[in-house]
Amino acid sequence: MKKKLKTIIVGTGGMARNHLNNMLDQKRSTQVQAFVEISEESRNKVQEIYTQRRIKCPNFYDSIKSLLKNEPKPDAAFIITPHKYHFENTSDCLNAGLDVLLEKPMVMNTKEAKKLIKLRDKTQKILVVAFPGSLSPAIQKAKKVITNGVIGQINGVCAFAHQRWKSLSQGSWRQEPDISGGGFLFDTGSHMINSMVDLMGQPISEVTACFDNSCTKVDINGAVIGRFSSGQFFSLSAVGDSINCDGTIRIFGDKGILETGIWGKYLKLLKEGETEYKPVSFPKSTGVWEQFLKVLNGKIENPCPAEVGLRFSQLMDMITLSAKNGKTTQAKQVR
Repeated sequence: MKKKLKTIIVGTGGMARNHLNNMLDQKRSTQVQAFVEISEESRNKVQEIYTQRRIKCPNFYDSIKSLLKNEPKPDAAFIITPHKYHFENTSDCLNAGLDVLLEKPMVMNTKEAKKLIKLRDKTQKILVVAFPGSLSPAIQKAKKVITNGVIGQINGVCAFAHQRWKSLSQGSWRQEPDISGGGFLFDTGSHMINSMVDLMGQPISEVTACFDNSCTKVDINGAVIGRFSSGQFFSLSAVGDSINCDGTIRIFGDKGILETGIWGKYLKLLKEGETEYKPVSFPKSTGVWEQFLKVLNGKIENPCPAEVGLRFSQLMDMITLSAKNGKTTQAKQVR
């Protein structure tokens, strides 16, 4: 890209500020033009970042509409708002002719996901969902390892995610289902689900799930078992009332076992006849924004298009239905 990409950031909460620091380190390729944020507290924290770096902070606006009216047209938008507003915010930016990087999960449900795909196709703009796993070179390398038969025939998958999510999200929008769309599994657990399905490259045919809300409005702890269309079983454990924040995925083959984190930060392999896992090398990346720039530049195909967001929404609909009914949900029950 010969000129800097001019981007706006919609939403400047804690996660957004983490992304912002990374983006500001990529000053040769990126110009953060303006922000949309209504919280004075969040605005002040963003201004502190710019003060520490001794650079001028861009303007803040109360809405995307107001920003577009008062600023030169940007090239792109990074949307990092609460889940309920993803669909509206992304629609506004696509209709304004902007390419979009959208925080996970893409939208609240399958209906919104399908509408967003239609709008993306209509506007012919690029939409990338910011699932770190799908955008991780480690996950891409792992898929090649699997495809090349290094671990042989895959016979099972297991994964877990844990975090002190219940107490950390207490009193926030994350525990309000009308805004969040779900609890721990829909939030942090979405990384585990998405990366697992990405690695396998197969649709899921059935799931059985159970949730424990732990005296809150949303799921905190949960377990899911299921089967891929190719026959392999998988199991997921989501523990949102624990310590730290971590997650692991293991793919079990008859010639080896492949392990990675749910965010795709590492990759290691245990081969048949060996006793210790060995690291597998992969290209390094600074994160989702760098990968978004590569997509825009045509250096890579979009690893996480809106179809990935739809896939996740459909699977979460299956899981939620199973947990509600106490029965196995077949893929044909959710469209």
